[in-house]
Amino acid sequence: MTKTLHHRACHLCEAICGLSIETTETDGQVQITSIKGDALDTFSRGHICPKAVALQDIQNDPDRLRQPMRRVGSEWLPIGWEEAFELVAEKLSAIQARHGQNAVAVYQGNPSVHNYGLMTHSNYFLGLLKTRNRYSATSVDQLPHHLTSYLMYGHGLLLPIPDIDHTDFMLILGGNPLASNGSIMTVPDVEKRLKAIQARGGKVVVVDPRRSETAAMADQHLFVRPGGDAALLFGVLNTLFSEGLTSDSHLPVDGLDDVRAAVAAFTAEAMSPLCAVPAEQIRQLARDFAAAPSAVCYGRMGVSTQAFGTLCHWVVQLINLVTGNLDRVGGALCTEPAVDLVASTSGGHFNKWQSRVSGRPEYGGELPVSALAEEMLTEGEGQIRALITVAGNPVLSTPNGRQLEQALDGLEFMVSVDLYINETTRYADLILPSTSALENDHYDTTFNLFAVRNVTRFNRAILAKPEGALHDWEIFVGLAKAFAAKTDKELKPTMPPAKMIDMGLRMGLYGDASELKLSLATLFDHPHGVDLGALKPNLAPRLKTANQRVQAAPPEILADLARFSALQAPAAGELLMIGRRHVRSNNSWMHNYHRLVKGKPRHQLLMNPEDLASRGLSDGQLVRVSSRVGQIEVEVLGSADMMPGVVSLPHGWGHARPGVQMAIASGQPGSSANDLTDECQLDELSGNAALNGVPVTVAAA
Repeated sequence: MTKTLHHRACHLCEAICGLSIETTETDGQVQITSIKGDALDTFSRGHICPKAVALQDIQNDPDRLRQPMRRVGSEWLPIGWEEAFELVAEKLSAIQARHGQNAVAVYQGNPSVHNYGLMTHSNYFLGLLKTRNRYSATSVDQLPHHLTSYLMYGHGLLLPIPDIDHTDFMLILGGNPLASNGSIMTVPDVEKRLKAIQARGGKVVVVDPRRSETAAMADQHLFVRPGGDAALLFGVLNTLFSEGLTSDSHLPVDGLDDVRAAVAAFTAEAMSPLCAVPAEQIRQLARDFAAAPSAVCYGRMGVSTQAFGTLCHWVVQLINLVTGNLDRVGGALCTEPAVDLVASTSGGHFNKWQSRVSGRPEYGGELPVSALAEEMLTEGEGQIRALITVAGNPVLSTPNGRQLEQALDGLEFMVSVDLYINETTRYADLILPSTSALENDHYDTTFNLFAVRNVTRFNRAILAKPEGALHDWEIFVGLAKAFAAKTDKELKPTMPPAKMIDMGLRMGLYGDASELKLSLATLFDHPHGVDLGALKPNLAPRLKTANQRVQAAPPEILADLARFSALQAPAAGELLMIGRRHVRSNNSWMHNYHRLVKGKPRHQLLMNPEDLASRGLSDGQLVRVSSRVGQIEVEVLGSADMMPGVVSLPHGWGHARPGVQMAIASGQPGSSANDLTDECQLDELSGNAALNGVPVTVAAA
């Protein structure tokens, strides 16, 4: 028996905590025997959350596919890799030959960005398709972030990050980092960091329709009407201007006078009925923010997934800018990662083409996923007839999942690169599973870009690659070769993802031209990671706008103010649905692991006791929740943490669909919030889904 200690970043959420994983080899068989926080990790310093210990469950899960599978009728049968690649090439090329390039669509799910081999190589195949029907989870939960940065700073990945370790005042809207572990803010042990703000005399304020876990530890919590965050933010910005609370910025800025004029009518008094926050509280929030020695406004998923998501993120940036807290220590700062995607990629593009049916704008070559089902169901030239899904489960994670099921059932061909037969992949003709995460090496190309410190680490695979298995990147290389051969396309040479990372490191800020001379070999010698220092002001030289100036008043955003101005105060008795997160979950992909779902169910509908009583409902009762697009049945729990007029249901559940082969998840199925969310309810500017603020009714089942 041989024991070995390995060090690795956890890939299950954005916090990328360092782990110490012990394996034991007995008679040639290697098993994981211990998973703990890595106390020597330069970033997380020993912190882990409950998700990390489930890596053992993921590795050993009997439901995880380990070879390609082909659906024949209602049966799933093994198929060889080369035969599978040739089948995909044959089917997709034939469909494109008959119906055009856009007849094939692509959906990439959230786990894609947790796997660097997918990031480096998925487009090696997908790019050959030349389809405009590309979709991803980006337009479910974060597109307004990227569009705002593209319009203001010239690059969709140039995202200012809260300098949480140095700020004196942190305003959080639409985020619950104690449950999410931080999102577009890579921050291990976020609770400790938030408490450190308070310990040094600072203040944490949370704006949320629910008294979330983060709100409960904050110095102040403000209830806000779902979908009303833009009104609150406009009221704060207007107060900063009208009360002379602004500060000059060192950044080159265009358009601030246009901003001031555009928000002149959005006084706290005018905004209060729209957001359900008293005007004086809005004004005092602005005063407190401006008076702090340093402050940062942070908006996340809750302000992205609503009808004015882009306006929200624009005003978040403006509040930081006009108070002098953008690109300032203790405010919002941009990272300088070792492998810099901002420096090495183009800034992006917006609205170069639109979706066929509803005219939704593309961003960065992707269309809003809310349009995916209608593009399959609406007949005519350009109709989607084949789909490729990559590490995604859009039936549970995108609006109006029942409509999407109908659309998937009518496809001519579907292939999924996935580890499971889940609610979406059960419709596939072919599923191509990769090796597991622990059988791969790992580098965080994405989350280092969003980290609250500049850090880097590379981790080797912990477990050997099984015989006959392929890594994700090898699957895409195989698909590309087969498709190129079938269609007589030229295929450029490629290289393994680790070699790409080595090149990125050596060409980057800390590479061959620096004293550190980072390379893959360097990181091999530092299994606990390398700390590259605190974030520092750097936005001015990193701006990618045409004139290298911050664009405070993008015309596209100013034009959307007319839509906001038409917003009406809520009707009496309305009931609006929001989501919620849990530290043991991440969207739909962590419900088949015992360690993460054990204990009491946590997928109930939460409702304020007053709303329960007014509807004659009781705590623990089974209720029917209805929206424009559908209805579900779910247990309801009374909670004083809920704002009156608001109900909360976590997304990612709903595992009782027939054909799903995930035993543990199916044993605690819950109900899908996205059987209620509306594909027509979205942020009109970006096309991002509006999953929060969904009008619903609740009655006894």
